[in-house]
Amino acid sequence: MSALITGSFAYDSIMVFPGQFKNEILPDQVHILNVAFLVPEMRREFGGCAGNIAYNLKLLGGEGQPMGTVGSDFDDYAAWMDKQGVSRELVKVNPDYYTAQAYIVTDMDDNQITAFHPGAMNAAHEQKIVTKGVSIGTVSPDGRDAMIQHAEQFAEAGIPFIFDPGQGLPMFDGDALKTFIDQASYVAVNSYEAQVITDRTGMTLEQIADRVEALIVTLGGEGSAIYTGGKKLEVPTAKPESLADPTGCGDAYRGGILYGLLNGMDWETTGRIAGLMGAIKIERPGTQNHKFTMDEFRARFKKEFGYELK
Repeated sequence: MSALITGSFAYDSIMVFPGQFKNEILPDQVHILNVAFLVPEMRREFGGCAGNIAYNLKLLGGEGQPMGTVGSDFDDYAAWMDKQGVSRELVKVNPDYYTAQAYIVTDMDDNQITAFHPGAMNAAHEQKIVTKGVSIGTVSPDGRDAMIQHAEQFAEAGIPFIFDPGQGLPMFDGDALKTFIDQASYVAVNSYEAQVITDRTGMTLEQIADRVEALIVTLGGEGSAIYTGGKKLEVPTAKPESLADPTGCGDAYRGGILYGLLNGMDWETTGRIAGLMGAIKIERPGTQNHKFTMDEFRARFKKEFGYELK
């Protein structure tokens, strides 16, 4: 059985400005802002939540099919997916769009200016989920209509899924979020997103957890909290060897959650697998540049948590 991972694919163009934005932007002139930054360092990464989660699940040996809509410029990403052995069967190319693009400029104070073009994400609702061989799904950040429709389709098919709103959270009000929660089997958010959901729905985390099989809240370097069965499990994170780039750590974590669910693991182990995935990811720049063998992963798991991963 496999996971159906609905969500975005994107190119991330990441540029480093060797200075400080605050020295280039005049506070009293922001109403006529017209600045240019020389960025001698740039890299282009393969990203998007569906692509990232599928990549991480594949590293663990799990079976996953990412589903999303991409544009006419997807050839380089397609070749990368083929090289990594990640399925493209459910990736739809729409030649009328560009693939979603994020342009990110970071200064020496780690401040960021980002421009995001959704591109083909706007047509993601044109795809319907498949059910054959699918035992679990995800509804991750994508076009608004796509997230709504794919959640409805999972629910109608009786396929449990993770509601993973991420960057798509601002698109939904409290009533829409309640609908997602009632349709989903699992909800996965970071601590900021958890606060937004509680504010908009008027529900506490415990009340949300009562409506799903598990509510998963990531807490960065402090690990994660998993609310399930009326209990709150505090799951420690692994210790990263370096802190290169936090981008994509949440997607790596979700790849670990899917792996645990696909293999029927308990939540304590599943949360630790996910936490270790996030730690491994943060050690490398970009969202799909970390690698390991399963023997290496098991050895590090035992070193971090004191018991063997079966």
